[in-house]
Amino acid sequence: MAEQAEVAGAAAAASAAAEAESGIAMAGTVHVAGKALNGADRARLRLDEVPGGVSVVSQERVERGRVFTNEDVLAFQPGVYAQAAGGTDGIKISIRGSAINRGTNFFRSGTLFLFDGLPVTGPGGTPYELFEPLGLSRTEILRGANAFDAGALMLGGAINYVTRTGRDAAPFEVRVEAGSFGYKKVAVSSGRVIGDWDYYVAGIASERDGYQTLSQGESRGFIGNLGYRIAPNLDTRFYFRYRKTDNWQPGALTVAQVEQDPRQANPVAVAQNAHRNQPGSRWLANKTTWTIDDASSLEVGLVVHDYPIDQQLAVNVGSWGFADTSFSLQYARRDTLFGKRSETRVGALSTSHLNHGWLDTRVRIPAAATAALPVGTLIRRAEYDGEDHVLHAGNDLEVAPSLWLTTGVSAIKTKRYTEVVYPVTSEPYRRSTTALAPRAGLRYTFDNEIQVFGNVSRSVEPPNSWAFLTIPPTFTSGPATGLSRRGLDLKDQKANSVELGTRGRAFDSNWSLSVYRALVKNELLSVEVIPASATSAAITAESNATPTVHQGIEAGLESQLWEGGAAGRLSARQSFTLNDFYFRNDARFGRNTLPGIPKRFYQGELQYEHPGGFYGGLSVQAASRIDVDYANSFRTHGYGIVNASVGYDHPRDGWKVFVDLRNLADKHYVSSVAPAYNDAGTDQRRSAPGEGFGVYAGIQYAFR
Repeated sequence: MAEQAEVAGAAAAASAAAEAESGIAMAGTVHVAGKALNGADRARLRLDEVPGGVSVVSQERVERGRVFTNEDVLAFQPGVYAQAAGGTDGIKISIRGSAINRGTNFFRSGTLFLFDGLPVTGPGGTPYELFEPLGLSRTEILRGANAFDAGALMLGGAINYVTRTGRDAAPFEVRVEAGSFGYKKVAVSSGRVIGDWDYYVAGIASERDGYQTLSQGESRGFIGNLGYRIAPNLDTRFYFRYRKTDNWQPGALTVAQVEQDPRQANPVAVAQNAHRNQPGSRWLANKTTWTIDDASSLEVGLVVHDYPIDQQLAVNVGSWGFADTSFSLQYARRDTLFGKRSETRVGALSTSHLNHGWLDTRVRIPAAATAALPVGTLIRRAEYDGEDHVLHAGNDLEVAPSLWLTTGVSAIKTKRYTEVVYPVTSEPYRRSTTALAPRAGLRYTFDNEIQVFGNVSRSVEPPNSWAFLTIPPTFTSGPATGLSRRGLDLKDQKANSVELGTRGRAFDSNWSLSVYRALVKNELLSVEVIPASATSAAITAESNATPTVHQGIEAGLESQLWEGGAAGRLSARQSFTLNDFYFRNDARFGRNTLPGIPKRFYQGELQYEHPGGFYGGLSVQAASRIDVDYANSFRTHGYGIVNASVGYDHPRDGWKVFVDLRNLADKHYVSSVAPAYNDAGTDQRRSAPGEGFGVYAGIQYAFR
């Protein structure tokens, strides 16, 4: 890198507080002399202090094309498998095999999700409704234990979505997108600095007819934050997110159906007229940062998150009521230890269900109602409760010039409670667990800015609060259901991991490479127990697996291939992920591959940019076959799709236009799988199709 990075301490100067307050607290704040860097560039330099796999997504680059779901945001990120299905927001996200067997349109597991460094994830997992991909400044991805300082102890690490503020937003901006399958999206935003205050607000609405039958949907949302500099060393910011969605659900298909006609819907979903209405989720938070002195800082965060769900099937309506409260604390200090430079961080992250979570199932259709069970009659009610409390302390010590030792330990305490209270009360289930998760790492930076690193760590992931019944939890455990209480007495998933890697810049290229291996005990896996019918949703039970292995390679490369001055430049970016996940000598499945995501996943793009603002490119996405059951008795086919894009980003006047062409060859392929136990070699309805050929265009204008 031509510029030299000067590493300051964890206590940033007040002028840098606006950028630091939205990111995950790390070892320090980075300043680069002689160049004004945007938030994504500053975040990259800051995260270079982590001895492991991390990446940063610039929203400016994302917004050069269609921004429909988080699949568009998380593209080209090593180690991240993010795929949409049925055109909904509930995409499948897996990092290092976390939540490998989850389907789409479901609470996410295995990764800590944050907005502006504050948690969205709670004891029930991560609902997806609030994850509108516009209105962001950048996205930070910290894979595995590299999210230690965020309080994340899950196998997948953390994803932190950083919202724009009045300090990096235009006074007024409008963006319109439209395209195939009835897709439309409009976003209007405003951000300004007014003295010691600054604000950012955005209203976003979208709708679609959908690629598949029964995949139409719409969303309406609002994003806002208000910051105030109370004193030169004291800042506070309030955040608010609201989003309402209504998504029809086409259901899964067989592989043969996907290849023959991917636009059809699952007949059971059609009979159910299945859709999920999120009545409107709210996320309200505050973060206050106190720069105590030149060497120390304190950050306190509070969150209230309310996320109800309404799932409507042909006969029954399932209504979930969830709300969480969260508290976070981060203290950072730069000092000397044994005469060496030292940076210490101590933090806490606590999230609890507020007034229990619950699920009510009621009669919906008059034809199915009787005098005894009229429309709206409560059939079943289940309740849940849960708490997750994490204390973490870490230190970075420069044991020799350019050689840093990272050490840390986290303590986690969890509580879970479940009970069916109607029509009969089951025996309440309660459990409380404690665990320690240590971490140690080394990183060395050569004079040419090339860095090598390695770390060892432990991850701990408790089951979600609803997992002790079923997914969805609609029945009491016991002989009447065929599921015993003992069978649902889940243990925490734990893993011991080692990672080695490198990152740097040479020969006009930036790269990152991580190789990791995790030995997992009691991995939380789910399996379909009862398939969906015209009158009920599928029942999927959670269980602990015998020991498993998660190992892989995560490689990213960005290269400048040609620099022509006034004639423009040609660049390429590539991402390759090897997912090698398998049982360790299971009594039934031996060393079978864990189903759910492809073993090899590649994304590459070749792009031309002209100094006048024109750009155009071709990209490819390729994946190997996906096992659809634990017996490895059936697989999807591998695929490769090609996309193209052209656009114009005016260098000064604040407007841009683009055209995206997706899946140019109209390839029929499986993008996501919800695995089963053993399909005995038959092609069952487990697969969701990727989107066919589509054309999308957009225009954005910012009034400066």
